[in-house]
Amino acid sequence: MAVIQGLIDFILHIDEHLVEIIQQFGIWAYGIVFSIVFVETGVVIMPFLPGDSLLFASGALAALGAFNLPTIIIVFIAAAILGDTLNYHIGKKVGTSIPPNSFIGRFISKERMDAAQKFFNKHGGKTIVIARFMPFIRTFIPFVAGASRMNYRYFISYNVIGGVLWVVICTFAGYFFGNIPVVKENFSTVILLIIFVSVLPAIVGALRSRKK
Repeated sequence: MAVIQGLIDFILHIDEHLVEIIQQFGIWAYGIVFSIVFVETGVVIMPFLPGDSLLFASGALAALGAFNLPTIIIVFIAAAILGDTLNYHIGKKVGTSIPPNSFIGRFISKERMDAAQKFFNKHGGKTIVIARFMPFIRTFIPFVAGASRMNYRYFISYNVIGGVLWVVICTFAGYFFGNIPVVKENFSTVILLIIFVSVLPAIVGALRSRKK
């Protein structure tokens, strides 16, 4: 419970925690944020780590000089592309053979896999790009792509496009809007709004499927 509360606090006050990380670790802060994005996109059992909010907050801090903007964008793009690539190969290696009662199987439920598979089947290759902007879904999609033996060259092209678009859009959004007084004073609310908007397509899709 304490871990969950700590994670929620980190996400909601990510701007404050990033400042602490930068002050404490200096240039190594780039490695820390790289690791967070890499694990969030690359390890299928870690979809709850911050993604969009981390990019947005980092962009806001880059506008204040805490991060170098070109450097942080390169770091995030590398983490996003490498993370999805790792996830693809994990999916290709283990596929759907993971026992549902195992530790990993508890995170990769049949319902989650089915939802990701339907999303994947509906949108094809562009799913890799679309899923970048959807928390949780973006962690499962590359795994499903690997498990379904999607052509790697086909996958990597969408992986690169999606990773670049995701990082650039979210980071620049924070860079240009993160320090507006009303945003800065209500940063936690803005983060919650970002999360809500990101998961909204998945919620709508789930409701439509249930209705059908």
